[in-house]
Amino acid sequence: MMNKIDSNRKLNLKIIPKVLFFTLPAMIPMTVFWIYPILKGGWLSFTDWDYMTPDYNYVGFQNYTSVLTSSSFWDAFKNTCLFAIGTIIPTLIIGLFIALLLGEEMKGKAIYRFLVFSPWITPTVAISIVWSWIFQQKGGLANEILNILGLPELGWINSSDTALLSVIIVTVWKTIGYSAIFYLTAIDKIPKDRYEAASLDGAGFWQKLIYITLPGVSPTTFFLCIITMVDALKAYDQIQILTQGGPAGSTRTLTYLFYQLGFEQFKMGQASAVAIVIVVLTVALSYTQFRLSKKWVNY
Repeated sequence: MMNKIDSNRKLNLKIIPKVLFFTLPAMIPMTVFWIYPILKGGWLSFTDWDYMTPDYNYVGFQNYTSVLTSSSFWDAFKNTCLFAIGTIIPTLIIGLFIALLLGEEMKGKAIYRFLVFSPWITPTVAISIVWSWIFQQKGGLANEILNILGLPELGWINSSDTALLSVIIVTVWKTIGYSAIFYLTAIDKIPKDRYEAASLDGAGFWQKLIYITLPGVSPTTFFLCIITMVDALKAYDQIQILTQGGPAGSTRTLTYLFYQLGFEQFKMGQASAVAIVIVVLTVALSYTQFRLSKKWVNY
């Protein structure tokens, strides 16, 4: 028994250098661009550094207290939640609907798949610039369509009532192709004999969707829900181009609040505190995905 344990230990010692050899190329950029910035940000969150001078003082948890008790933080948190919910639900529903359409046999299916996925691979900045023209209050395509339909014009990105909705529309338009591709793969993995058996039993489209398709793609739905929520936490580009957090802070999310505190107000300590809160929320969501996804491992 002891000889077997000793041999296992020797085997493990031989494997460690090989593991380090293969993981080192990934660990170096991860350490430089992810682990070190997080640790540095955590350290800065306990200082009053103003980003402009080399002098700073340690202030303990004062930055966290200031941030978590400020109305701007909770307004940004509310906007982030609304933005996440407004992005997740239509992205999943429309993405699944498109996947069902593209899953059917049709001519030029590959071209349609490319067109649906192309917004995802297009830079967010370029997309946001185009949509800023669409959302122009005078002469914009969005209001022109409303005029044709006989509906009143909207302020879109110029109004605090519709600015967040405008950002959500742009984000959903960009991400539905991403979710559709995942749903296509998930639908292809569902055994076809389930649909055949359901057809023999007289099941229609909606019965198949509810009792076969939705349970079959539920792991993908959960994965996309978590990924979309994490993306909502770190959304910045479209907000910066379209609204700059306005009007009146109506589109200021946690990530944009971090930007404003650090690079507009030069309160790098408070900005770092917000960043650490974002990291904690992201880790919590990732941990939730890891724990809850186990129920579908043996699906």
